Amino acid sequence: MGPSPITVEGASVAGTDNTRQADRSVAPPVIILVEPQLGENIGMAARAMLNCGLRDLRLVRPRDAWPNRHAVAAASGADEVIERALVFESTSEAIADLNHIYATTARSRDMTTDVLTPREAAGRWRAASQAGDTSGILFGKEAKGLNNDDVALADAVLTVPLNPAFTSLNLAQAVFAMGYEWFQLDDETPASMLAVPKETRPASKGELQGLFDHLESELDASGFLRVVEKRPIMVRNIRNIWQRARLTEQEIRTWRGVITSLSRKRQK
Repeated sequence: MGPSPITVEGASVAGTDNTRQADRSVAPPVIILVEPQLGENIGMAARAMLNCGLRDLRLVRPRDAWPNRHAVAAASGADEVIERALVFESTSEAIADLNHIYATTARSRDMTTDVLTPREAAGRWRAASQAGDTSGILFGKEAKGLNNDDVALADAVLTVPLNPAFTSLNLAQAVFAMGYEWFQLDDETPASMLAVPKETRPASKGELQGLFDHLESELDASGFLRVVEKRPIMVRNIRNIWQRARLTEQEIRTWRGVITSLSRKRQK
């Protein structure tokens, strides 16, 4: 039996920007679910895939009927993955056109094979893609995982480093763990950044200096800075506080309004 695709209606999902797409210049690995049991789990796995820029999903003998409305609902808008999904009768058929296969498992197997972390494997997937080869990742059924015959089809085993006393992952978690390491290869998100609303921007040094001048003028007028020998240190301390605040242009205007309001109240 050959592979069969399905088509679903599109959806809009909170937190998703459909105008932005992951880099497709390097072919990501194919996700292969062997004998998945629940449509909901397939859908959640599809959602995890698209989170990480993975789009090619293959199903081997899904237990429930396919197409599956529960999968569509659980995918939460990852329609692209669901509609491209292909169904096969055997694992051998599902991997026939791929060059490199990796099997996911947390259990030790009575066989000699390479065991990789997802991070190490991600580098190999990229190198294979750059060489023109394709890779696929096998995931077993929810209750028991892959059988040894399927594991024997793989070039290496993938195991996520977890608490050794409890390594159990659900299907979507396992897919995400693999996909995330792939996505991280090209992710350039800064480790730390200031999120600023669109209607404003970070304050310029000139605007910040204007706030300093305004505040210090009113503090002089109120007598707060009256001790001459302490004034330079007090001013520096106050300025350091505002410098660390990383104010926006809107916040500068707000604080200057606050200072003006308080000074007017004092003058009455």
